[in-house]
Amino acid sequence: MKYKVSVEKKFSSAHCLREYKGKCENLHGHNWKVRATFCGNELDVTGMLIDFTDIKMRLNKIMEFLDHKFLNEIDPFDKINPTSENIGAFILEQLKCIETESAKVYEVEVWENESTSATIIIED
Repeated sequence: MKYKVSVEKKFSSAHCLREYKGKCENLHGHNWKVRATFCGNELDVTGMLIDFTDIKMRLNKIMEFLDHKFLNEIDPFDKINPTSENIGAFILEQLKCIETESAKVYEVEVWENESTSATIIIED
C-alpha cells in the first residue's frame, strides 16, 4: 500500500522572466499557492506517514523566504529564471531536509493563479 499526504501554503511575490518575449518579461506579481506532497509505503507507530506539523513548519520557513520579495533578486533566482517550474524545484529541494526513512517528498505543485500550475515530481 502507498500513502500520500499533502499540505498547501500561499505566498505573494513579484518576478519577471528573463529571455521571455511577451508580457511576463515585465515586472509583475502573483499570489502563489504551493502544494507539497510526501509519499511512502509505511506508517510510523502513531499511524502517520509524516506529521503534517513538520511539513507545515518547513513550508512556512520556505514561504517566509519567498513572500513579498522580488524573486529575481534572491538566490537562486538571481541566476535562474523564477518560473513556476524553477520555484517548484527549489521548494522541493528545500523540503528534502524533513524526509524520513519512510516518507519522501514526492511532488510540489505551484500555482501562479487559479488556472495555471506547474508540478515537479520525483521519479521512482
